[in-house]
Amino acid sequence: MKTALCPICRKPSAEDHKPFCSRRCREVDLGRWFGEDYKLSTEEPLTNDGE
Repeated sequence: MKTALCPICRKPSAEDHKPFCSRRCREVDLGRWFGEDYKLSTEEPLTNDGE
């Protein structure tokens, strides 16, 4: 069975922090979500009124 790799630094993931290898990488990922570096695509049309 292969060990999963951390999506941030590509080191083997740790059981305590899956899918990350450490608390640091887990927090880096969270910061990217908060900073809107990650986006989920939608099929909703854009509107001019901001809704």
